[in-house]
Amino acid sequence: MVADALEPIVAIATPAGVGGVGIVRLSGAGALKLAADLFSRPLRARELRFGTFLDEHGEAIDEGMAVAFPGPASFTGEDVVEFHGHGGPVVLGLMVRACQAAGARLARPGEFSERAFVNGKLDLAQAEAIADLIASGSEAAARGALRSMQGAFSRAVDAVAEDVLWLRTYVEATLDFPDEEDVDHLAGAAIGERFARARQRLDQLLADTAQGQLITEGLEVALLGRPNAGKSSLLNRLAASDRAIVSDIPGTTRDLLEVDLTLKGVPVTVVDTAGLRVSGDQIEQEGVRRALARAERVDLCLLVVDAQRPELPGVLPDWLPAAGLIVVLNKVDLLAEDQVEAAIQRVLAELAQRGFDPVPEPRPISALTGSGLEQLVDRVLTAVGYRQEAAPFSARQRHREALQEADRTLAAAERWLTVAQPDQSLELFAEDLRQAHEALGRIVGRVSADDLLGEIFSSFCIGK
Repeated sequence: MVADALEPIVAIATPAGVGGVGIVRLSGAGALKLAADLFSRPLRARELRFGTFLDEHGEAIDEGMAVAFPGPASFTGEDVVEFHGHGGPVVLGLMVRACQAAGARLARPGEFSERAFVNGKLDLAQAEAIADLIASGSEAAARGALRSMQGAFSRAVDAVAEDVLWLRTYVEATLDFPDEEDVDHLAGAAIGERFARARQRLDQLLADTAQGQLITEGLEVALLGRPNAGKSSLLNRLAASDRAIVSDIPGTTRDLLEVDLTLKGVPVTVVDTAGLRVSGDQIEQEGVRRALARAERVDLCLLVVDAQRPELPGVLPDWLPAAGLIVVLNKVDLLAEDQVEAAIQRVLAELAQRGFDPVPEPRPISALTGSGLEQLVDRVLTAVGYRQEAAPFSARQRHREALQEADRTLAAAERWLTVAQPDQSLELFAEDLRQAHEALGRIVGRVSADDLLGEIFSSFCIGK
């Protein structure tokens, strides 16, 4: 990866399609000379200049602006040039081919950001935040990704890593120089205080990244229930549009219908499913099978029950009582208040009979009028750990797994602080600290395997 970092690369940096402006980006050794051969005017550092774009034969391709960013004061840390021409795919394609003819090669997905990481312009978490910002599905996700791109997440990780490094240095000095008078004992106050601070900071990071991952990656919610329980009506109400067909005919929904929407800043995919019942119709049976298979993979299930007929579906999987589940009592607008309470008690009794422990309290709503919908949305977000305040930064599952590993190894190290014979535990304590430190380093890329980097940057868009 580092060996070919100086090779010039080129790509279209704006989305595919027709637009007023399109950008072609160059980076690497020779980019400035290459640009000088393909642009009619000399370029000056960080100054947009108007001129004509030329092909390898000196013929005009387009007119527009060009700007040079000599390295290392550039995004990638290398010499970078951007051509700002008209946003037509043919014109931009001609500009790319001219750059290739002059010696550049097509960039891989994410290769510009990868070079920025390799050249120390960004750490790995910041580079990932670029992709998260581009792909953000809500304002909260965009703001969180921007904060991560600016280094907020990395600084929080580094603060924990610095505490762990201090502990490692202290403990390994004790191992290397056991007879030195100026090296305190493992059980000394300084060790305990620094260790407690590291654990406290890590606990806060785990909470913040849970929130950050939620706004970055979103969640999936499946709607389950008997036919005509109002699942499709609930989907339409949440989406604020008629996305699903609503009919009094049972079994209208036969296949999965997925709708992407945003609930209070959180990207949510809602999956409407076929009504759960035993049927002799082979197509409906397949719909039920797909519904249950899909529901087993989502973050949360909403079991929708008709308040006029408060009965659970006869077809419920064994895993459902232990899964994330919210019971929704729909169509309460058609009942009197005392009838709603009676329906709730009936559902509670059947849930207990079916083996739900604890028994989830049904949430009364009306998909028709919207009554109780805001409270249901709050319950959904609370169930997956969402807090109303904005997430301090974006995060990914990879980050969470590394933090959880650091948390486990620090918890393992903590027991060595109170053992009866600390001299025998010192090496184990040091090893636990080393593993925690390496887990934190993987987040920002200080400990990175090439296959991990390849996987991360391959998910980026071309030209970034």
